[in-house]
Amino acid sequence: MVKSLENYNQWLPTTQKEIKMQGWDQPDVILFTGDAYIDHPSFGAAIIGRILEAEGLKVAIVPQPNWQDDLRDFKKLGSPRLFFAVTGGNMDSMVNHYTANKRRRSNDAYTPGGRTGQRPDYASIVYSNILKKLFPEVSLIIGGIEASLRRLTHYDYWSDKLMPSILVESGADLLFYGMGEKAIVEFARLVQRGVPVENLTTIPQTVFCVEEDARYATKKEWDELELASHEDCLADKKKFARNFMHIEEESNKMEAKKLVQRVGNRKVVTNPPWPVFSEQEIDRVYDLPYTRLPHPRYKGKGSIPAYEMIRHSVNIHRGCFGGCTFCTISAHQGKFIASRSEKSILKEVEKVTQMPDFKGYISDLGGPSANMYKMKGIYEDICRKCKRPSCIFPTVCKNLDTSHKPMLDLYEKVRQNPNIKKAFVGSGIRYDLILEKTGNEETDKTNREYLREVIEHHVSGRLKVAPEHTSDEVLKFMRKPSFKLFEELNEEFKKINREKNLDQQLVPYFISSHPGSKSEDMANLAIQTKNLDFRLEQVQDFTPTPMTLATVIYYSGYHPYTMEKVYTARSQNEKREQRKFFFWYKREYRKAIIRDLKSQGRQDMIKKIFR
Repeated sequence: MVKSLENYNQWLPTTQKEIKMQGWDQPDVILFTGDAYIDHPSFGAAIIGRILEAEGLKVAIVPQPNWQDDLRDFKKLGSPRLFFAVTGGNMDSMVNHYTANKRRRSNDAYTPGGRTGQRPDYASIVYSNILKKLFPEVSLIIGGIEASLRRLTHYDYWSDKLMPSILVESGADLLFYGMGEKAIVEFARLVQRGVPVENLTTIPQTVFCVEEDARYATKKEWDELELASHEDCLADKKKFARNFMHIEEESNKMEAKKLVQRVGNRKVVTNPPWPVFSEQEIDRVYDLPYTRLPHPRYKGKGSIPAYEMIRHSVNIHRGCFGGCTFCTISAHQGKFIASRSEKSILKEVEKVTQMPDFKGYISDLGGPSANMYKMKGIYEDICRKCKRPSCIFPTVCKNLDTSHKPMLDLYEKVRQNPNIKKAFVGSGIRYDLILEKTGNEETDKTNREYLREVIEHHVSGRLKVAPEHTSDEVLKFMRKPSFKLFEELNEEFKKINREKNLDQQLVPYFISSHPGSKSEDMANLAIQTKNLDFRLEQVQDFTPTPMTLATVIYYSGYHPYTMEKVYTARSQNEKREQRKFFFWYKREYRKAIIRDLKSQGRQDMIKKIFR
């Protein structure tokens, strides 16, 4: 029951009744999402809804529609004047549903009460197929992380097979990959002018499908690269692996090529991305009038775990130039950092302090990696010629400005806010950026000051970092720095805590079963972390997710850049055998670890672990 007209009108409408309250006859756009509707800039559906609203469009949203009944949720708002937009949500629906062991998860962080079963597997495909069947004449577009990372032929871990572009299976008219604000605005403006969707083939950061011999408009400055076809990838794992190298390189270039891949008698065309957001452009996204709250429809239905985590957090930048082989951030958000202005960030911080439940603590002042704010190439011309997937591996690029001064200045201003007791940095910190000797004395000094600042003022008792492994060989496969750097950080962390009389913990994250990791490497991990007095908690088994280099190696057995064969633990037994070394200190794993090491003739390791 709607109790307050004024209250409900702060959100995008979700029902016919709310549409009438807005005084609309018909929405221009209806957005379907696999997540609960939370009007907060950490949620993609909210951002796209608000961006389109800012363009003067009437936007309605249908969160978590029921796909198993008479489909009333898909029909209840009728047909939009312009188009339907579909997203699976903030996570790929298969990652959302299943563990690395392919077991069904017991909760869904993006649903009230953490309830499961509120979205289907392959949500973007399911929603799109339903809408296309019900409203075949209405244009339909897809976006979000599920669509973005499945935009070309990809390995799907849960079905253990290669799948074609999600555009093919969803039947959508256009796919928006990455952070889609610029592309959706351009699309909306053209559609409103009456341009047919099938003619919209020149919008950057979109993917479309045409018949094999069809002619279509394109931009003359876009060079074209034809990838191995979907059928060739099915027949030859090496071709699939080599495809990934091209896709990753083009995704990480300032001046990328248009990618074309044949699927049957059709072609999937991926246009190059937009240039990185300017400060003014990204500020506009975050300065929109979000309520920062879940829609009132969820009142009394339980808290939404993902929202509880970020409700008092502030995102200061986007993108990540780390290029970790198991991570999808750069594949989706891009390698180049888009940073907000201090003014925009401080304005949002102030807005957070005015929330009724705010108790003085910002839970996270960060981004995909906490400490990349304002970092970019010193000379852009050098960046324009670069196709490295990582700016910091195998070494930190000499053209990268790694000064942490902008963050130090920002943190100080946030700390000066009288309503803030503490602003935590909850995102993972790239310690290689802090400890790297740049050759610039002032930068090196500032970066050490940043570490001290974080440890003294911005840690909630635990500082999260991600060494991921202890083996330098495995770390090379991960594109991560040597474990010696983590040991240096650990010493520095303890030293600063002693000096300031602080009782804080360094919490390292590790991964088992990553390509290149063998049982012996995991035994060494147990020995080295034990020697540093760590009993590990934050650990995970490698989960192959679409569009990561590690996933391509997992499926194909080959490294896309060298075509060398790489060992990967694939069976559930091999994965369990690696994972047990994380928990050497638990009695139930002791016998299995001893048996495993004896079979390898490594009694020396047994003594080191259990001495």
